[in-house]
Amino acid sequence: MRSVHHGLAADTTQEELLDLVRALGADDDVDGILVQLPVPDHIDPDAVVAVLDPAKDVDGLTPMNAGLLAHGTPGLVPCTPAGVLELLRHEAVDLEGAEAVVVGRSKLVGVPVARLLLAANATVTVCHSRTRDLAGTCARADVLVAAVGVPKLLGADAVKPAAVVIDVGMNRTEDGLMGDVDFEAVAPVAAAITPVPGGVGPMTIAMLMVNTLAAARARTGVLAG
Repeated sequence: MRSVHHGLAADTTQEELLDLVRALGADDDVDGILVQLPVPDHIDPDAVVAVLDPAKDVDGLTPMNAGLLAHGTPGLVPCTPAGVLELLRHEAVDLEGAEAVVVGRSKLVGVPVARLLLAANATVTVCHSRTRDLAGTCARADVLVAAVGVPKLLGADAVKPAAVVIDVGMNRTEDGLMGDVDFEAVAPVAAAITPVPGGVGPMTIAMLMVNTLAAARARTGVLAG
């Protein structure tokens, strides 16, 4: 597998970026395209996603891939949500009938991870900035996924004893990189918790490779062995 990095200047125009994404989509040597979000303020991320070839959209952002996920149809699933579910599967966390709470409703993580949890037969609640009792709602969860981008937003009062906590937050602070969950406070309460860094991040990269291989096989008609 070969990776080509296009590091563009911050003042790259929207049309220049769109032209690059279109060119990569037309390049038969390219099987997967990942646009690193967020983009600078002068660029509309929806416009960038709109020109992505869905067959090469290895982060599952296009409306087509998002629609396939919503309908439970196989497609390219966003890497971080896919990594979250793979972690839960690897650790044999029983999602059947479990109460799962997702904090955050972004297109990239919150909404797709909620859909994947629903597909695994969990009972899912999605919390966001308008949720009235965030800690109380989270404290009901057997599985808690934090993906809101606020350092240490969730403490021990937001975690049910023996819950499984997946921290997707990647917040750069003066004290270094930290998650949305107060790890030191929550670790003694939870049955399991992912660290930041070193938890979901590596899984995102792993699932990007999985998606790229799947995209290449779909384009070439080569089935998995």
